Amino acid sequence: MNDVVKLMKAHRSIRKFTNQAVDDNLVRELIEAGQCAATSSYLQGVSVIRVRNIQTREKIAELSGNQSYVASAPTFLVFCADLNRSGQCCERNDHTAVEGMTEHFIIATVDVALMAQNVALAAESKGLGICYIGGIRNNPEEVSELLQLPRMVYPVFGLCLGYPDQDPLPKPRLPVDMVLMEETYQHDRDNKQLDDYDQIIRQYYEQRTGGKLSQTWSEQMNKLLGKESRPHMKEFLRKRGFEMR
Repeated sequence: MNDVVKLMKAHRSIRKFTNQAVDDNLVRELIEAGQCAATSSYLQGVSVIRVRNIQTREKIAELSGNQSYVASAPTFLVFCADLNRSGQCCERNDHTAVEGMTEHFIIATVDVALMAQNVALAAESKGLGICYIGGIRNNPEEVSELLQLPRMVYPVFGLCLGYPDQDPLPKPRLPVDMVLMEETYQHDRDNKQLDDYDQIIRQYYEQRTGGKLSQTWSEQMNKLLGKESRPHMKEFLRKRGFEMR
């Protein structure tokens, strides 16, 4: 196992940071590394907003579900799917961008995820810790207003960056045999593998929380998928030009 793979397998979310600032040049270096990720059709459909203003940070922390580390992390970035910039390219060539295409929405959103993961890996290689903030989609309209996002741009997630002030255990992932399939989708699931994994996750949470939380992965997924999740997103995206057709 080489150093890159070791680094990837050691990933964990960091929510407590030291007061050490992240150098501006390092932030730029991380963004440049992120830009080297694959991009569908060369769209490069990502804009990243670094939020420094503490009042704005505190408001986003509140809108994200009172996640205090959004305000306290040395660096906070918001990754946005951006079709506005490419739309301007159409105008430069005397055309009008076709809005509302689901495929365009997908490739811009995938571009964001690929670039951000490059940034995260580069950051961890420099000794930084990271935490993704999907909670900004709790109130995407308000976040968009705070960041003055134009039409055809939407905030996908935030990213906290800083030097770790905690050392949590990596969260165990599903067994590879449950994820990697040969030739076709594996419909016949091995329930024992899932049972075993559930117990691993229960033990992980019990250890991490000192016994305050005892929960399996299956129970967590039931809570996630057994109810509506951010139903406002469809109308929010439609209003911003992402019609999904």
